[in-house]
Amino acid sequence: MTLRLATAGESHGPALVAIVTGLPAGLALDKAAIDSDLARRQQGYGRSPRQQLEQDVVEVLAGLRHGRTLGTPLALVVRNRDHENWAWGMSPWPPEGEPSGKGTKPVTLPRPGHADLPGALKYGLADARDALERASARQTAVAVAAGSVAKTLLGEIGIEVAGIDEARAERDTVGGVVEVRATGVPPGLGSYATKEDRLDARLAAALMGIQAVKGVEVGAGFELAGRRGSEAHDEILADAEGSLYRETNRAGGIEGGVSNGEPVVVRAAMKPLPTLMRPLRSVDLETGEAGEALVERSDVAAVEALAVVAEAAVAFELARAAREKFGGDSLADFVAAHRAYVERIPWRTR
Repeated sequence: MTLRLATAGESHGPALVAIVTGLPAGLALDKAAIDSDLARRQQGYGRSPRQQLEQDVVEVLAGLRHGRTLGTPLALVVRNRDHENWAWGMSPWPPEGEPSGKGTKPVTLPRPGHADLPGALKYGLADARDALERASARQTAVAVAAGSVAKTLLGEIGIEVAGIDEARAERDTVGGVVEVRATGVPPGLGSYATKEDRLDARLAAALMGIQAVKGVEVGAGFELAGRRGSEAHDEILADAEGSLYRETNRAGGIEGGVSNGEPVVVRAAMKPLPTLMRPLRSVDLETGEAGEALVERSDVAAVEALAVVAEAAVAFELARAAREKFGGDSLADFVAAHRAYVERIPWRTR
């Protein structure tokens, strides 16, 4: 059984959409909990005025009845309230008589550090907005909604995922590092059979897929490169009942691409955001002349938001690995398979 996520939508389009497939039937979803995660994503130091405008909430269009999943695709929608200010639609021009919004003006001065230029070059675009709208971190709103669903599923088998953060400036932007920890993860999620199955590779890809993330580490990560083997690895011990455990967790809960029963610990490093109120130099794609990069509303910092988005990304990937391991068409089958598995292995949680 494979859990999958597909998203659609642009930063200033009508809405953001997520389709989640592979959920078991019978999972109770709490809309308030999902909306709470969406609100957490919008909070924190240095956020732009758009966060007050949007006030994100989720709508469930399919896959849910009486508050429980049906085992069919789950459709989630987060509306963009700022859409009307941008006249963003399928037609290149607003209908006759409708005032032009910000979104109708072509973007020809790409921002260094954003997808503006590489996207325009890749797709042969005269207007970089056709690239930057989808590349925007606004898309993470619906990914957080899907991650909240994944956290609910993981909670049914005792896995808890939480993010923590660190970062600050003046007419500039800052980056930072976030850490995500998942406790209660049983040994055996992921596989060393192929590189695509490795749990650490999958988590790294999920985190690197978040806008502005430029580095990922698992456990002690890069610090391990400066240690000797005797100081780098986590010794295996057994208690009086014969259950295995570790006193350290430098591996971050993953060895050989497989979870080992210790908490899964990953960190993601975010670069400063590329939209600056004091813009960097750029070149006009239309005229070829030097100019200053596009200036729009921008966060000064989004590290606290990244903590929520990273938490969602890790939760979804762990839920995907758990679905592969324990299967089941119904929630009862999924939970029973997990219980039978953990009861037969000599593993002690911490």
